[in-house]
Amino acid sequence: MMLSISKNDRKARIIIFSFSIVVFILISALGKYKLNVDLGFDEHIFAKINAVINSIVTVLLLAGFYFAKTKRYNTHKKIMLTAMALSILFLVSYVLHHLLAGEARFGDINHDGVLSETERLAAGSLRYFYYVLLSTHILLAGIVLPFILFTAYRALINENAAHRKIAKITWPMWLYVAVTGPVVYLMISPYY
Repeated sequence: MMLSISKNDRKARIIIFSFSIVVFILISALGKYKLNVDLGFDEHIFAKINAVINSIVTVLLLAGFYFAKTKRYNTHKKIMLTAMALSILFLVSYVLHHLLAGEARFGDINHDGVLSETERLAAGSLRYFYYVLLSTHILLAGIVLPFILFTAYRALINENAAHRKIAKITWPMWLYVAVTGPVVYLMISPYY
Protein backbone atom coordinates (compact mmCIF):
# COMPACT_ATOMS: atom_id res chain seq x y z
CA MET A 1 0.00 0.00 0.00
CA MET A 2 1.31 3.43 -0.90
CA LEU A 3 1.68 6.19 1.66
CA SER A 4 -1.29 8.51 1.96
CA ILE A 5 -2.50 10.86 4.66
CA SER A 6 -5.81 12.35 5.76
CA LYS A 7 -6.69 15.79 4.48
CA ASN A 8 -6.24 18.62 6.97
CA ASP A 9 -5.24 21.77 5.07
CA ARG A 10 -4.95 23.95 8.17
CA LYS A 11 -2.64 21.53 9.95
CA ALA A 12 -0.63 20.99 6.75
CA ARG A 13 -0.14 24.74 6.27
CA ILE A 14 1.04 25.15 9.88
CA ILE A 15 3.49 22.23 9.63
CA ILE A 16 4.81 23.17 6.17
CA PHE A 17 5.28 26.86 6.93
CA SER A 18 6.75 26.18 10.39
CA PHE A 19 9.23 23.65 9.02
CA SER A 20 10.16 25.96 6.11
CA ILE A 21 10.72 28.91 8.46
CA VAL A 22 12.85 26.84 10.86
CA VAL A 23 14.98 25.56 7.97
CA PHE A 24 15.34 29.10 6.58
CA ILE A 25 16.45 30.47 9.97
CA LEU A 26 18.84 27.55 10.51
CA ILE A 27 20.44 27.97 7.08
CA SER A 28 20.64 31.76 7.47
CA ALA A 29 22.40 31.40 10.82
CA LEU A 30 25.02 28.98 9.51
CA GLY A 31 27.23 31.75 8.15
CA LYS A 32 27.65 33.13 11.67
CA TYR A 33 28.79 29.94 13.38
CA LYS A 34 31.63 27.50 12.92
CA LEU A 35 32.45 24.68 15.29
CA ASN A 36 36.17 24.10 15.80
CA VAL A 37 36.18 20.33 16.10
CA ASP A 38 38.89 17.96 14.91
CA LEU A 39 36.95 15.20 13.17
CA GLY A 40 40.00 13.26 12.10
CA PHE A 41 38.91 13.59 8.48
CA ASP A 42 38.36 16.36 5.95
CA GLU A 43 35.08 18.08 6.83
CA HIS A 44 34.61 18.98 3.15
CA ILE A 45 33.54 15.38 2.58
CA PHE A 46 30.07 16.67 3.48
CA ALA A 47 30.17 19.06 0.51
CA LYS A 48 31.06 16.15 -1.76
CA ILE A 49 28.21 14.12 -0.27
CA ASN A 50 25.88 17.06 -0.94
CA ALA A 51 26.94 17.16 -4.59
CA VAL A 52 26.37 13.41 -4.94
CA ILE A 53 22.95 13.65 -3.27
CA ASN A 54 21.95 16.56 -5.53
CA SER A 55 23.08 14.57 -8.58
CA ILE A 56 20.98 11.58 -7.51
CA VAL A 57 18.00 13.86 -6.82
CA THR A 58 18.40 15.30 -10.33
CA VAL A 59 18.15 11.81 -11.82
CA LEU A 60 15.18 11.00 -9.59
CA LEU A 61 13.36 14.19 -10.57
CA LEU A 62 13.82 13.37 -14.25
CA ALA A 63 12.68 9.78 -13.68
CA GLY A 64 9.72 10.97 -11.60
CA PHE A 65 8.69 13.31 -14.39
CA TYR A 66 8.94 10.49 -16.92
CA PHE A 67 6.83 8.11 -14.82
CA ALA A 68 4.20 10.79 -14.19
CA LYS A 69 3.98 11.53 -17.93
CA THR A 70 3.63 7.81 -18.71
CA LYS A 71 0.91 7.53 -16.04
CA ARG A 72 2.83 5.11 -13.82
CA TYR A 73 1.81 6.97 -10.71
CA ASN A 74 2.85 4.45 -8.05
CA THR A 75 6.39 4.41 -9.43
CA HIS A 76 6.29 8.21 -9.69
CA LYS A 77 5.22 8.49 -6.03
CA LYS A 78 7.98 6.14 -4.82
CA ILE A 79 10.62 8.03 -6.79
CA MET A 80 9.48 11.45 -5.60
CA LEU A 81 9.32 10.32 -1.96
CA THR A 82 12.86 8.96 -2.36
CA ALA A 83 13.94 12.35 -3.76
CA MET A 84 12.39 14.03 -0.72
CA ALA A 85 14.12 11.63 1.69
CA LEU A 86 17.46 12.29 0.00
CA SER A 87 16.79 16.02 0.24
CA ILE A 88 16.40 15.64 4.01
CA LEU A 89 19.76 13.82 4.11
CA PHE A 90 21.17 16.65 2.01
CA LEU A 91 19.92 19.20 4.54
CA VAL A 92 21.60 17.37 7.43
CA SER A 93 24.86 17.06 5.49
CA TYR A 94 24.67 20.71 4.40
CA VAL A 95 24.27 21.90 7.99
CA LEU A 96 27.15 19.68 9.14
CA HIS A 97 29.41 20.96 6.38
CA HIS A 98 28.78 24.60 7.13
CA LEU A 99 29.03 24.16 10.90
CA LEU A 100 32.28 22.22 10.64
CA ALA A 101 34.00 23.78 7.62
CA GLY A 102 32.71 27.34 7.59
CA GLU A 103 32.50 29.40 4.43
CA ALA A 104 34.84 29.24 1.46
CA ARG A 105 35.40 32.23 -0.82
CA PHE A 106 35.54 31.75 -4.57
CA GLY A 107 39.07 32.54 -5.75
CA ASP A 108 40.71 32.26 -2.32
CA ILE A 109 43.64 30.16 -3.54
CA ASN A 110 45.62 30.30 -0.28
CA HIS A 111 42.52 29.55 1.85
CA ASP A 112 43.09 32.43 4.25
CA GLY A 113 39.50 33.72 4.06
CA VAL A 114 40.63 36.95 2.36
CA LEU A 115 40.38 37.51 -1.37
CA SER A 116 43.45 39.49 -2.36
CA GLU A 117 43.56 41.54 -5.52
CA THR A 118 45.84 38.93 -7.11
CA GLU A 119 43.37 36.15 -6.27
CA ARG A 120 40.48 38.27 -7.53
CA LEU A 121 42.26 38.84 -10.86
CA ALA A 122 43.20 35.15 -11.14
CA ALA A 123 39.54 34.13 -10.69
CA GLY A 124 38.55 36.67 -13.32
CA SER A 125 35.03 36.96 -14.66
CA LEU A 126 34.29 33.37 -13.65
CA ARG A 127 33.69 34.80 -10.16
CA TYR A 128 30.69 36.73 -11.46
CA PHE A 129 29.23 33.64 -13.12
CA TYR A 130 29.77 31.67 -9.91
CA TYR A 131 28.06 34.28 -7.73
CA VAL A 132 25.09 34.61 -10.10
CA LEU A 133 24.74 30.81 -10.17
CA LEU A 134 25.16 30.57 -6.39
CA SER A 135 22.67 33.40 -5.76
CA THR A 136 19.97 31.88 -7.95
CA HIS A 137 20.64 28.44 -6.45
CA ILE A 138 20.29 29.75 -2.89
CA LEU A 139 17.24 31.88 -3.69
CA LEU A 140 15.36 29.05 -5.36
CA ALA A 141 16.45 26.54 -2.69
CA GLY A 142 14.86 28.82 -0.10
CA ILE A 143 11.70 29.33 -2.12
CA VAL A 144 11.16 25.75 -3.30
CA LEU A 145 10.97 23.99 0.09
CA PRO A 146 7.35 24.88 0.93
CA PHE A 147 6.39 24.23 -2.70
CA ILE A 148 7.88 20.72 -2.49
CA LEU A 149 6.03 20.04 0.74
CA PHE A 150 2.68 21.37 -0.55
CA THR A 151 3.11 19.42 -3.80
CA ALA A 152 3.74 16.22 -1.84
CA TYR A 153 0.85 16.96 0.51
CA ARG A 154 -1.58 17.33 -2.42
CA ALA A 155 -0.40 14.00 -3.82
CA LEU A 156 -0.61 12.24 -0.46
CA ILE A 157 -4.23 13.33 0.06
CA ASN A 158 -5.04 12.29 -3.51
CA GLU A 159 -5.86 15.78 -4.76
CA ASN A 160 -4.19 14.92 -8.04
CA ALA A 161 -5.39 17.91 -10.08
CA ALA A 162 -4.05 20.31 -7.41
CA HIS A 163 -0.86 18.23 -7.20
CA ARG A 164 -0.25 18.50 -10.95
CA LYS A 165 -0.98 22.23 -10.94
CA ILE A 166 1.55 23.05 -8.21
CA ALA A 167 4.06 20.48 -9.55
CA LYS A 168 4.30 22.53 -12.75
CA ILE A 169 5.83 25.28 -10.62
CA THR A 170 7.70 23.11 -8.10
CA TRP A 171 9.40 20.63 -10.43
CA PRO A 172 11.41 23.11 -12.55
CA MET A 173 12.56 25.03 -9.46
CA TRP A 174 13.58 21.84 -7.66
CA LEU A 175 15.34 20.54 -10.77
CA TYR A 176 17.28 23.82 -11.13
CA VAL A 177 18.39 23.64 -7.48
CA ALA A 178 19.38 19.97 -7.84
CA VAL A 179 21.35 20.59 -11.06
CA THR A 180 23.10 23.75 -9.92
CA GLY A 181 24.13 22.27 -6.56
CA PRO A 182 26.84 20.01 -8.01
CA VAL A 183 27.94 22.76 -10.41
CA VAL A 184 28.39 25.16 -7.48
CA TYR A 185 30.32 22.43 -5.64
CA LEU A 186 32.63 21.79 -8.61
CA MET A 187 33.32 25.52 -8.92
CA ILE A 188 34.01 26.19 -5.21
CA SER A 189 35.75 22.93 -4.24
CA PRO A 190 39.24 24.07 -5.36
CA TYR A 191 38.97 26.80 -2.71
CA TYR A 192 38.22 24.48 0.22
